[in-house]
Amino acid sequence: MGDFNKDDSLPTAETKLLIVGTGPAGASLACFLSHPPYSMKGIIISAASTTSQTPRAHITNPAAFECLRDIALEETCLAQATTGDCMTHTRWCHDMTGEEYARIYSWGNDPKRKPDYESASPCSHVDLPQTEFEPILVRRAAAEGWDVRFSTSFLSYEMQVDGSFLSRLKDNLTKQEFYVRSQYLFGCDGARSQVLRQAGIPLNKKPGQGLAMNILVDVDLSDFVEARKGNLHWVFQPEREYPDFAWAGLIRMVKPWNQWMFIFFPRPGYEWKDPTHEQWMQRCKEIVGRDDIPLKILDISKWNINEIVAEYYSDGNIFCLGDAVHRHPPFNGLGSNTCVQDAYNLAWKIKYVSHDLASPSLLESYSKERQPVGLGVITRANQGIRDHTPVWDAMGLTQPSVEERMEFFRTLSEPSKLGRERRKILDAAIENTSQEFHGIGVEMNHYYESGAVHLTDEVKASRKKPEWPKDSTLYHLSTTYPGHRLPHAWLNHRMPLKNHVSTIDLTGHGVFCLLTGIGGEQWKEAAQSVSKDLGVEIRAYGIGWGQDYEDVYRDWEKRREVEEDGAILVRPDRFVCWRAMQLDGDCTKKLSEVMRTVLGR
Repeated sequence: MGDFNKDDSLPTAETKLLIVGTGPAGASLACFLSHPPYSMKGIIISAASTTSQTPRAHITNPAAFECLRDIALEETCLAQATTGDCMTHTRWCHDMTGEEYARIYSWGNDPKRKPDYESASPCSHVDLPQTEFEPILVRRAAAEGWDVRFSTSFLSYEMQVDGSFLSRLKDNLTKQEFYVRSQYLFGCDGARSQVLRQAGIPLNKKPGQGLAMNILVDVDLSDFVEARKGNLHWVFQPEREYPDFAWAGLIRMVKPWNQWMFIFFPRPGYEWKDPTHEQWMQRCKEIVGRDDIPLKILDISKWNINEIVAEYYSDGNIFCLGDAVHRHPPFNGLGSNTCVQDAYNLAWKIKYVSHDLASPSLLESYSKERQPVGLGVITRANQGIRDHTPVWDAMGLTQPSVEERMEFFRTLSEPSKLGRERRKILDAAIENTSQEFHGIGVEMNHYYESGAVHLTDEVKASRKKPEWPKDSTLYHLSTTYPGHRLPHAWLNHRMPLKNHVSTIDLTGHGVFCLLTGIGGEQWKEAAQSVSKDLGVEIRAYGIGWGQDYEDVYRDWEKRREVEEDGAILVRPDRFVCWRAMQLDGDCTKKLSEVMRTVLGR
């Protein structure tokens, strides 16, 4: 198998784990794999000479932060991030220093939506550019013992008779080629993944929506931002002839308030030609709205607006994750967050199988669980960009000439029937963009169906799956039905500590966790017995009056959906894999049966 004959003159390194790619997917996977218990280390490579130099991904959402919180990286990330109050609005304006047309609250800052966010997770949104995020992950991986090699290209791999992989790599500095033999191969190498390509994993592609340009700019706008606070600013100048190379544009905050990403979309159908530096400078100054403010272009890059997802994410012991398997525009801010969650789902399974705690069949659940999530992400992100078209139409942006745009634009100020109609259409179009800016549902509503979720008892009892909210993009479903994310609720002790503890914090940490309540002592005893029998740690806690943790706000009682003496079994990735509605029968026998099913033993 493979596409090369082994060159015996080249050196060969040995490792259990080879990760190709040091972006959010690969670097976070290394961090999750190396974190105790069941710590694992290996080699992680990148063809680039360093971590990302352009701040592409930037929104970090609660679902990803819950994963990072589990390995004590949340505080490190928060220290480097821009807080959510700098992301208060998304705006539509003439320019960054001039008049504003409309705005909408975003990223959990709408006072009407705050309870939805606060009840969904102990974590919140921040702006953490990829240029800051990747080094945090890579430093942690290196500190935990991973061999991190930049300027190292993955060329190809060959499957060996014993099932291992012999990967041919190249040191781009010395031009020396060498081999790495590994038991697992992880393709985290982005949209041009060589691992995925050689593995022959097919991609489902929908027609792309064109090209976009990122222009990284230094320009100090701090004197103007107080009344214009937000991290996304759509610019619309109806009186100008739009240049074909920058037909529509927006500005994204990178660092408040002197570094920005200017994102431009060429005119549909335009045959791309690279503008000069002077043309880019002129367009950026027009967007700023002032010629007297110093402006410096730091970087220019282009990207395609894709709608692509892999049909499956793994093949034997080859696992692909991140942009290698889901490619989409940055709308809804789902990109790097989904990469982190791919890694979090996979890491505990690799560790359990490698330490003979679970059958290799557990690894089949990775693709079954995460591929549907990836499909949903690329669909939502592309719908996010389509949701802006009605706004452009309602403001007259898509009218073909300056005269027609200005005529259309003037009617928005008229006290006429046409003016009223157009204002209503514009208001509705802007409100519809909340699907992008308040999509806590699409961020948190992940549901897994696989062999790693025990649904037999739910089916036998004819318990129906919970219904999704009417708008599952905007609203989060909190449920303990197996396959769903464990609900968050704040807890404390009978002698209160200064800080509350979330149900999220009790779980995770690389082990299974069983939550019960008053009358559920037999479940806690069963957890001890089954842990000893299977050699798999199951932590158990009672929540409620006089228990290990107090349900201080009574929120857990409202969200647990089982009786006080029932039990909820949570996987190491904090997804519910089974529940008992009440105490019934031999707890040890039942818990052993469930654990063996989930672990494939």
